[in-house]
Amino acid sequence: MSSAARPAGAGGPLFDTVLVANRGEIALRVVRTCREMGIRTVVVHSTADRDSAAVRAADESVQIGPGVPRKSYLYPPMIVEAALRTGAQAIHPGYGFLSEDPDFAQICAENGIVFIGPRPEVMARLGDKALARDLMAGAGLPVVPGSARTVSNPTDLYATAKRIGLPVIIKASAGGGGRGMSVVRQWDELLPTFRATRATARAVFNDDRVYLERFWEHARHVEVQVLADGHGNVVHLGERDCSVQRRHQKLVEESPAPGLPPGMRARLTEAAVRGALAAGYTGAGTFEFLVSGHDAAFIEVNCRIQVEHPVTEAVTGIDLVREQIRVAAGLPLSVTEEDARPRGVAIECRVNAEDPSRDFAPCPGELVEFVPPGGPFVRVDTHAYPGWRIPPYYDSLLAKVIVWAPDREAAIDRMRRALGEFRISGPGVRTTTELLMDVLADPVFRAGEHSTSLLRQMAGDATDHRAAG
Repeated sequence: MSSAARPAGAGGPLFDTVLVANRGEIALRVVRTCREMGIRTVVVHSTADRDSAAVRAADESVQIGPGVPRKSYLYPPMIVEAALRTGAQAIHPGYGFLSEDPDFAQICAENGIVFIGPRPEVMARLGDKALARDLMAGAGLPVVPGSARTVSNPTDLYATAKRIGLPVIIKASAGGGGRGMSVVRQWDELLPTFRATRATARAVFNDDRVYLERFWEHARHVEVQVLADGHGNVVHLGERDCSVQRRHQKLVEESPAPGLPPGMRARLTEAAVRGALAAGYTGAGTFEFLVSGHDAAFIEVNCRIQVEHPVTEAVTGIDLVREQIRVAAGLPLSVTEEDARPRGVAIECRVNAEDPSRDFAPCPGELVEFVPPGGPFVRVDTHAYPGWRIPPYYDSLLAKVIVWAPDREAAIDRMRRALGEFRISGPGVRTTTELLMDVLADPVFRAGEHSTSLLRQMAGDATDHRAAG
């Protein structure tokens, strides 16, 4: 057990105080679980978030800098100083920002603060996508054909692309969140795309290393949620389908994944557990795979809580943040795979302040109206409220709508009802709600036969329909 954690007595908290180093709905979500566990919370915030729902809900808040992330949420010295000043024994990083930064985790350890996540060396190994590929291949997981190491010059670039064949996807080795990824389908696009992706990786991740993988054109994106503790226990909590994406970023997620071929679910979950054991993983993590027909291949590990974790919570009844905190305090998992057997179907839709008609351009502005849906088996994770001004500095996520139902058809219908109740308005504010309704009505999606190409196919169908009209 960490020296900063208090032994779990008769109902006593595992930590006295946890600092939440994030913002938005995930900060509020962590605060709520901490409160249920009897743990005091501190939320750090930028000047742009001084009136946020998370700040209002926390026991204490500390302003750490201006709205620009690199001077606030991405600036470790201010976050660590806030933790030391407020007596926080642990930091929960949420997702994004510093959640997968091994250097930040190491700084926390050096200051006697528990980082609620994997050990720094594990995060470094898995955060480097190229190294993670090698590690998982060595553990017996299937991997997408690609470069054996990062590619740094045109000679290696063309040799690798010729070996694996077009189309290829060029990925930032330190990437995440759908950024630093570019698909190449034509040879004359290879070199300029390679240079552009490296430049993006350098600007976003301060690391311009990239690698290549064969691009599976009509694959499904399926991920497995794992929990692991420091006592050698690893369990999986089933799988999620995250195939509805725009620019490699997810819009709709569901659990269980529909329509997997016989035996595929067992193959994926067993592979994820094997990979977690090989990596020495602890905490909550996600192993991501591509699935095409009867073929499956590992692509990466996310060393944090995922945006879409509520669908797993809905079908298992397990609070993933609670398990993260317990593991960080040195306790064994409180759940088994028997506890985690899914019941029914859960779907999550991300409602973003974006304009789909303008290539999903962000739409910051003040919310005049914000009325989320409700009703049986409907959960809304949000930090927005009427009068709140959407800042221009951060991710455009406004809310996550999560529904549960006994079967998939009922879950889709419940989600359509819930989204139809949402009322969001403000000068210049557009959202993805209408697009999400279109996805839920699409016959390919309703049949569970969709892939990561769904939105592109839907756009093509709409173009064909307008041409025919």
